[in-house]
Amino acid sequence: MKRSILSLALAFALAPAWAADKHPITHEDVWLMQRLGAPVASPDGQWAAFSVTAPAYDSKEQWSDVWLKSLNDDSPARRLTFSKGGESGLAWSPDGKRLAFVAKREGDEEAQLYVIDVAQGGEAQRLTTLTLGARKPKWSPDGRQILFQSDVYPEAATEAAIKAAAKERKERKYNARAYESFPPRFWDHWLDDKRVHLFVMDATPGAAARDLLAGSKLAALAGFGGAGDDGKELEASWTPDGKSVLFTAATTRDEAARAEVPAQLYLVGASGGEPQRLTADGASYFGLRFTADGKSLFALRNANEAGKVYDLSRLVRFSWPINGKPAQLVAPTLDRSISNYVLPAGSQRIVFSYEHAGLEKLYSMNYDGSGLREEPSAATGVLGGIDAGGKAVVGIWESAVNPPEIFRLDGGPKQLTRFNTERAASIDWQGPEHFWFTAADGRQVHNMLVKPAGFDPNKKYPLLHIIHGGAANMWRDSFVIRWNYHLLAQPGYVVLLTDYKGSTGYGEAYARAIQFDPLKGPGDDLNQAADEAIKRYPFIDGSRQAAAGASYGGHLANWLQATTTRYKAIVSHAGEMDLVMQWGTSDSVWNREVNSGGPVWAKAPVWTEQSPVMLAGNHAKGTGFKTPILITFGELDFRVPLNNGLMNFATQQRLGVPSKLIVFPEENHWILKGENSRYFYKELQAWLAKYL
Repeated sequence: MKRSILSLALAFALAPAWAADKHPITHEDVWLMQRLGAPVASPDGQWAAFSVTAPAYDSKEQWSDVWLKSLNDDSPARRLTFSKGGESGLAWSPDGKRLAFVAKREGDEEAQLYVIDVAQGGEAQRLTTLTLGARKPKWSPDGRQILFQSDVYPEAATEAAIKAAAKERKERKYNARAYESFPPRFWDHWLDDKRVHLFVMDATPGAAARDLLAGSKLAALAGFGGAGDDGKELEASWTPDGKSVLFTAATTRDEAARAEVPAQLYLVGASGGEPQRLTADGASYFGLRFTADGKSLFALRNANEAGKVYDLSRLVRFSWPINGKPAQLVAPTLDRSISNYVLPAGSQRIVFSYEHAGLEKLYSMNYDGSGLREEPSAATGVLGGIDAGGKAVVGIWESAVNPPEIFRLDGGPKQLTRFNTERAASIDWQGPEHFWFTAADGRQVHNMLVKPAGFDPNKKYPLLHIIHGGAANMWRDSFVIRWNYHLLAQPGYVVLLTDYKGSTGYGEAYARAIQFDPLKGPGDDLNQAADEAIKRYPFIDGSRQAAAGASYGGHLANWLQATTTRYKAIVSHAGEMDLVMQWGTSDSVWNREVNSGGPVWAKAPVWTEQSPVMLAGNHAKGTGFKTPILITFGELDFRVPLNNGLMNFATQQRLGVPSKLIVFPEENHWILKGENSRYFYKELQAWLAKYL
């Protein structure tokens, strides 16, 4: 009962007070909300450090700096740095007196490591001056050394050699890229031959950095690299005794086009040498954390189950040192991916969060997985960026009507910052309404409904169905910049958000349900959700419906245009048209092959039967491309390349369908520049208004 009362009290405290002078949300409201980075708690639990970005439409006027907030009193947060370039990779020294971070300041050609004395004050001191920069600092347990990552060239073993190699590349008279393994590019940039390595240096300016992986057989493997498609990041952590470094790495990156690439655990001495492989199970590990006594290692693990398109991120526990002993699965019956977790001092409990039905709340359990319980958290919204220092647990909480702020979470949520509270309170908006329905196959499907400013239940409103990307994703009760629910609703639409089959937050089987059915099944869920919303809510005008989505949501928007005429207008951003073309031109291929039931030449039916372009001319069946469509793309998008947009527009024009193509030359998979974002929303709203 106490937990429920606390949740309700927090919800009421954070909800915007309704007043006649409130205004409908504007693009300026969305874009100019200050953006908070995940807090990093000091080891003694006294402070939280975090970044704050003050956005601007002109990127030259944007600022980002580090702020500090006491975790023990109500004093306001204070600004610690005053530089335009911004800081990242915040890391506290073990004594809580110094803060390391990554920044690119005057005189830096690449981002370098800096340290600032929080206790004494003063200017930050630059630690590194490496040719290829430095990132992801980690203090040794005694505070004397710093572990970090940097890049090297394959033929260069020393900093002098790296500098010479960089100079030679810069002075080349030819310009070409050459590849012998996949992928050649990632998101919005072409990959190069640099490799990520781990370095250690004394925590004093000008100290020499030693490459822990230099000359190792592991780093020389053709498939060596970090987890993820670009392979540029290794997750690393000091061992409790400070004598070694534990890290995750992949060794089969050169097989990424034909197999899953696992990231296994390795151990290397703090002075370097040949790393020792600690696991050999084909899984991928991340989120490494040691217990305070140094006797256990926790990690998140994706099993990489063969032939499956999605794996839960499950928590496992190793005895330390591992010495060949297998990991123990913690809470094996929890059918959710753990987003992140912490191990607060002295509690012998794991504090963590996971997605469920649009929300993300706080939970805890004992180290062995027993005693699982929900901790006090808000009844709405989502938690993220959880960290612990001492007994303190901090994180970010937000909702669709409460932009992100820093909270202390142990003992009940307490708001620590108010960077956006005043601006949010001036907006006429209300939180989303949740509802469920039973799909044709018996699944329970979750939805959220967002109403426009000045909502009148006695009026009739068009329905705008917004489709999330992923598909391994979930609509969240959160403040969104790229597809802000309330800004989309602002012209006078009711916005529907549906977690179709393939979404996360509902268990492993639900997320895997799109295998061999990537578009039809989710599309059926979307249409049934619209039917259900129209039936439930008399203020929705069922004769005026539109659909819009980006990425996988763009794929589904194209599918809806091909298979139904119920929508009066479609908006598709970064949407695929042909599964075969998308397989061959995107920066990720293997998972698409697994999802479709085999390689494209094996003629699995999904490749053609669920490609929107193959159904474009099905007018004899009463479907096919007829609905007016707005198509938008970033020219630098390598996840869903522009050729999809060009094919889409060509097909629409060939069939005489009202259509418009907008290409953003400087944008990638997302529209990230302020004026481009404002223009996108303007064009989207004009397109919907024209047909609704």
